[in-house]
This record gives sequence, C-alpha cells and structure tokens, in this order.
Amino acid sequence: MIVAQVLKTKGSQVVSVRPGDSIASITRTLAQHRIGAVLVLEGEQVLGIVSERDIVRALAALGEAVMRMTAGQLMTRVLFTAGPASTIQDALQLMTDRRVRHLPVLHADGTLAGMVSIGDLVKARIAEAEDEAEALKSYVATAG
Repeated sequence: MIVAQVLKTKGSQVVSVRPGDSIASITRTLAQHRIGAVLVLEGEQVLGIVSERDIVRALAALGEAVMRMTAGQLMTRVLFTAGPASTIQDALQLMTDRRVRHLPVLHADGTLAGMVSIGDLVKARIAEAEDEAEALKSYVATAG
C-alpha cells in the first residue's frame, strides 16, 4: 500500500497556521482539531511544522514566554517528507529513524498533497495485514 491510498481514505485536508500565529493560538487549534501537529504555510509554501512535542519542549526550556512566541520562531524548519507514491513501510521507517510522528506528503513539484501521522500509517498497515490474512484463509479453505 502507498501513502496516496492512505490520503484517499483519510482525506488530504491539512490544518495549517501562518508564521506569525502565536503559539497560544496554535495550542487552541491543536486542541480544537484533536491533532498533534500543524504545518506552517506561507501561501502554498510549506515553511515548517509545529507539534505538541515542540511546544512542550519549549515550555520546559523557556517557560510561559513560549506562549507569546510565533509559529515562525518555534517551528521545526527541517522537514522529513514522503511522496504520494511512498510505501507505508518506507514512511514508517522514516518516522522511526527520524523520531517524528507526522510527515507532510509532497508531490514531486513540491506542492502539498496532505499529511500523515504515525497513527494513520499504523492503522493502514493493520488493515493491510488483516486483508492479507483473510486472503490466505480463503485460499487455504478453497485449495483443499
């Protein structure tokens, strides 16, 4: 299975913020949408990502002043991304290796196709394994 299939099921809508948005407003956005990360966009260009983990680490280091910072100040600028044709296994491996929980999905021209979380990919991988098991059971039952 490939990432494009996950996006087809999940949808390609991505919750995003602007570089000037405050961390206080971003925390409300994360809570409202029940998500763990938002992309920071300037028009169509992906500039970075702000995750719950980024906010918690900054709070531990800097205290409540973090809430007055902006997305542009706190965002992670080095993004690990997947393409729509990436396999789920490759995307999961990248997430494991880089210790990230969200991957922006970019088309070859750099435009945003969507975003997947580790939960999205694990769910898809489990469904894929269940389908394979059912196919094997059916094969064994009819082969005898």
